[in-house]
Amino acid sequence: MLCLMFLLSISCMQEDKKLDIEIFQTSASGDKLSKVEPISVNKNVVKIKLLPEEKLQTITGFGGAFTESSAYLLNKLSKENRKKIIDAYFSKEGAHYSLTRSHMNSCDFSVSNYSYTPVEGDKDLEHFTIEEDRDDLIPFIKEAMAASTDGFKIFGSPWTAAPWMKDNNNWVGGKLLPEYYDTWALFFSKYVDAYKAEGIDIWGFTVENEPLGNGNNWESMHYTPDEMTNFVVNHLGPKLEADGKGDLKILGYDQNREHLKEWVDSQFKNEETSKYFDGTAIHWYASTYDYFPEELQNAHKKAPNKLLIQSEACIDAQVPVWKDDAWYWKKEATDWGFTWAPEKDKHLHPKYAPVNRYARDIIGCLNNWVDGWVDWNMVLDTKGGPNWFKNWCIAPVIVDPDKDEVYFTPLYQTMVHFSKFIRPDAKVIALEKSDDKLMATAAINPDGSTVVVLFNEFKTPKNINLSLNEKNVEFSIDAQAIQTIMIPKL
Repeated sequence: MLCLMFLLSISCMQEDKKLDIEIFQTSASGDKLSKVEPISVNKNVVKIKLLPEEKLQTITGFGGAFTESSAYLLNKLSKENRKKIIDAYFSKEGAHYSLTRSHMNSCDFSVSNYSYTPVEGDKDLEHFTIEEDRDDLIPFIKEAMAASTDGFKIFGSPWTAAPWMKDNNNWVGGKLLPEYYDTWALFFSKYVDAYKAEGIDIWGFTVENEPLGNGNNWESMHYTPDEMTNFVVNHLGPKLEADGKGDLKILGYDQNREHLKEWVDSQFKNEETSKYFDGTAIHWYASTYDYFPEELQNAHKKAPNKLLIQSEACIDAQVPVWKDDAWYWKKEATDWGFTWAPEKDKHLHPKYAPVNRYARDIIGCLNNWVDGWVDWNMVLDTKGGPNWFKNWCIAPVIVDPDKDEVYFTPLYQTMVHFSKFIRPDAKVIALEKSDDKLMATAAINPDGSTVVVLFNEFKTPKNINLSLNEKNVEFSIDAQAIQTIMIPKL
């Protein structure tokens, strides 16, 4: 009898030390956010120890962009499929997006070129209008708001001012004429008011999408780092403050990470230049695999109390592959740089697997002080558009409007692994792991739950021992798989 009681006591003690977890897995073998049960493992174990006392950045959110291309396609679908997609992105049961972006004026993923300031020489913007957005973008945003239980943040990004404000009088390239700096600052304030009148609150802005340009292809407007800093410090920031909009977030830069240092050096040179910048926005197009940790670490060190948000990413220069999940896990995709990058940068643009690119970049960003991660188009068609410039790309959701069909690619599930489970105001925490090849990140949500996301890009499974506060649990992750592990508040 005493022996039985002793064994029962040991069993209870072991149970007390076991972490209670839920595991959700997406894999090349076919799992799609499937629930996986923990199993005992006894060999080749990767040990992961969470360090909740070492709290890092605060999460702003995860999400995608409202583009005219996506909104145009949603208008062509049945009400049932339109709702299915919007719920999949914004409902609590779906991806539960919390941070979004939208273009101000047209962009490459618009159906045509347009501006909210159509009247040349209208310095006071008396003819400012968002009429172009009423048929597509605004209904898309409002239906997303209705689907979301917690709401989401929206930041706007201009690709260019109207040609009449620029030194080359063109949609593409050129610079804002100094005589229109105040007019352009007013443009941002007018945009907020116009969207507010539609019942849509704007959270903030990036100053300019891709200020270094895009090879003179589609809408763009160029700044040097100091020119952008001057515009924000002497025009945009003071104008928003004067109009009672000083709480709007202003994010500088908004392009690839390899040039990040020169921009944060300008933005955060001193107290005066830093005053109106709330943070920095970045893109991922400098490489298909390198997330530039040194540049991200430097940006955080330069401005540790400012936001660092990945504002745009997509599988670019590719036509979507329709209803073939396996393709998204294979290293067959190429990007713009595979063909066009200068020879010295070719090594940064090898063929890659689209899922790998998303999972690697998001985890790499979270482990290097990035607090928000925003995808590009939410919906594209089977050609990778519509797009007035024919700049084809892939979105997580692909549709065939002629057949009223919807395809949720594995990129959608990849986004859900982060956006649904790591909520705004979560704290990223440090961790230790015994296998450098297994990617891992962790955060503690405001409700006290802990989230761990793992990515095993290799073709063999891995056994895991996960520990938190003297408790642990064993499980395995499949080959070529992403896992989200949810740990309730202890």
